[in-house]
Amino acid sequence: KLLADLVRTDRHNHRQVAGDSETAQSTQVLARAHQSLIWDRTRHTNRLRNGLREYFPAADAAFSGELAGMDAVGILAKAPTPTEAARLSQAQIRSALRAGGRQRNIATKAAEIQALLRTDHTAAPPAVEAAYGATPRSLIAIIVELNRQISMLEEEVAQVFSSHPDTDIYRSLPGFGPVISARVLAEFGDDPERYADAKSRRNYAGTSPLTRASGRSHVVLARWVRNRRLYDALDQAAFCSLTQSPGCRHFYDQRRAKGDLHHQALRALANRLVGYLHGCLKHRTQYNEHTAWSHRQQT
Repeated sequence: KLLADLVRTDRHNHRQVAGDSETAQSTQVLARAHQSLIWDRTRHTNRLRNGLREYFPAADAAFSGELAGMDAVGILAKAPTPTEAARLSQAQIRSALRAGGRQRNIATKAAEIQALLRTDHTAAPPAVEAAYGATPRSLIAIIVELNRQISMLEEEVAQVFSSHPDTDIYRSLPGFGPVISARVLAEFGDDPERYADAKSRRNYAGTSPLTRASGRSHVVLARWVRNRRLYDALDQAAFCSLTQSPGCRHFYDQRRAKGDLHHQALRALANRLVGYLHGCLKHRTQYNEHTAWSHRQQT
């Protein structure tokens, strides 16, 4: 009855539900699966790091915290304990680095890793050390398989996204690579009537500030109720745009000079990019660096 009364009395206040195309829906399924696997890999990598810090902190230092990379995976799969790692020769380390896909600075990297793996540390009894080493083996096997599945899904995401008519518009924005563009399209959808204006799109993305005023009190806060997947993609896009767009870099530097923290400045930059994206989609034009930032440079 409540729904019937809404339609009977307030129909003019409501719009039809937006409907996405089949390509956008397919992109959403693949992009979300790809992102979920990356989050799973991060979760297992953190578990691996916490385990290594208990008995083998030199391993975390040797790979600069990149335990999901092929360098770390290849060497820790061979030697997950300090005793086994200390016995590795440079030739064995070079072989593991090549197997992981490294092509440059192999000899130098092998020497650095060997020196770090042989640093002095507080050793556990042999039986305890062997027990500790069993856990990294299982986690590394999971991370290796996750890396393989992520690479396969990434290719499928890029392939499906490339068939969408808005691909060129999304890819024209700085920082919007094929995967990030696919994620943004998947979460925004492609119905042109879904968002009334750029503000609505920014509010849904969670990049626009939330202002609360009462009397003399005026507070500007970040929006924490937001699409987590979309916000994560936009945050990465804003970070990548710093090296691709002089205008984005200048805007970010200005925000930092005013006292914003790193992620606060990125959020403000992502909010600006969402507005540009809305305008490009509305007018069916690609992003133009001069058009986007010339007014700020003149000011």
